[in-house]
Amino acid sequence: MRQVFIYLIIITVLIFGGFIIYKQFEPEKSNQTQPNIILILGDDIGYSDIGPFGSEIKTPNLDRLSEEGIRFSNFYNMSKCEPSRSSLFTGLYEGGKNSINFTRILKNNGYHIIHSGKEHWMKWAPEHVFAKNIADQSLTFKAMSEFFEPPAADFVNPFYLNGKHVNAQDIYHEKKPFFKTDVLTDNALKWMDEPVNNEKPFFLFLGYGAAHYPLQARPEDIAKYRGKYKKGWDKVREERTERLKAEGLISSDTKLSPPSSNINKFRGHAKDNDSIRAKIPLYRPWDELNETEQDELDLEMSVFAAMVDCMDQNIGRVLNYLDEKGIADNTIVIYLSDNGSCPYDSNRDFDSPPGVAEGFRTLSAAWANAGNTPFKYFKQYGHEGGAHTHFILRWPEKVQAGQITHQTGHIVDIAPTLLEATKTHFPKKIGTIKSQRLQGNSLMPILEGGVREEPDFFMSGWTDKFRMFRQKEWKIVKLNGEEWELYNLEKDPTEISNLAKENPAKVEELVLAYQTKQEELKAEAAE
Repeated sequence: MRQVFIYLIIITVLIFGGFIIYKQFEPEKSNQTQPNIILILGDDIGYSDIGPFGSEIKTPNLDRLSEEGIRFSNFYNMSKCEPSRSSLFTGLYEGGKNSINFTRILKNNGYHIIHSGKEHWMKWAPEHVFAKNIADQSLTFKAMSEFFEPPAADFVNPFYLNGKHVNAQDIYHEKKPFFKTDVLTDNALKWMDEPVNNEKPFFLFLGYGAAHYPLQARPEDIAKYRGKYKKGWDKVREERTERLKAEGLISSDTKLSPPSSNINKFRGHAKDNDSIRAKIPLYRPWDELNETEQDELDLEMSVFAAMVDCMDQNIGRVLNYLDEKGIADNTIVIYLSDNGSCPYDSNRDFDSPPGVAEGFRTLSAAWANAGNTPFKYFKQYGHEGGAHTHFILRWPEKVQAGQITHQTGHIVDIAPTLLEATKTHFPKKIGTIKSQRLQGNSLMPILEGGVREEPDFFMSGWTDKFRMFRQKEWKIVKLNGEEWELYNLEKDPTEISNLAKENPAKVEELVLAYQTKQEELKAEAAE
């Protein structure tokens, strides 16, 4: 009996001691009630360029986000860098002097604001929306810039730390050589400690700039993909389409847009090389290329894949941080891209190959078209290849894991969604600024498992020359200022059959609706 009693004491001590050890290493749960927000924006990454949307590029961390969150199969951007970012932060299609960056409103509601990454605004954006005037910490750059510290004295578009110009070597970075995607994460993680340790809600924007040209990547990341793209862009498009169908992101009867849309006749080379220019608007079947061309193009796409891979690695660092701090459940994580893949074909104007710090190469139009599978055309176009993006949101406390929704959203909807999610009231006035009302609509009904009343319209496309305007299943779109095209996206999601000539009444109806809405938006911006 005495032995049994001793055994019981020993077992109790072991259990209690193990519990103490477990509690010592278990992440402490935060008492904070408002959700944190991490908003990650890829750059020039096409609809099918990430694993959860059919890509062969390895993105295990984006895979994880999709498995633990919700994917939108139909989500629109503004088809180019600066309009997408401007709509993202203001909730506006068209803004003016009274535009409000929604992170300013979050800050007034107690949020710690961090902006680490690209910042590119439309001309209508007033200076008070810039990160330097809002964020507690910011590291920004405009438009494209090198990823490696360049051999020149400074970047094409330099970095700004809290609004002040800094040289690359003076920016905090943990790994050499300096690589922009890693550096943006280094600084974000360092800055997150302050609000997390103080149990203060935070908003983090990570605008990686990957995989916008120049095509530059670490050699070890390029090596993962070298040789894998010798199958060619035709095969890649076919395989991605099948995976998208298998995932249920597109319907089984979706037709792959024809390869003849593999063109870029509106953006040529900087130099007057007639023989090169002549090839730009032409589609070339992969099998007709010689071995040297195939090898060069395999390298080009391998570098692009490496840039996406590196971005995903860094997203993994952020997700691990949330797990280690015990705050993942109460953190909204969003990933999307600012537009479709980019075809600004200047590949042959530089002696350096893609990948290296000395190079400033871009992705070929045919590879960009593969990135936008199953759609046609590219960045800046209002066609689906430019305007239709992937979208993933994870919020374990509120959003059921593993969902796919086919309801339509738009980048202009993100600001009202996050304001509602954080129970942050949109003010009629901030200081002397009479706030311009939001033009987007909250996605919360969808995130909560319901059906959202679809907005009256969606709009995208770079300027009126490439504009698209959509109401329900009907869409009009221009191709570089040409006549309006008409598509029924419910029956023809890849825009193969232009119905403008057989249904001019519908074109006229939509053009009138577009013009009316444009006048309304411009009037609001001018108030």
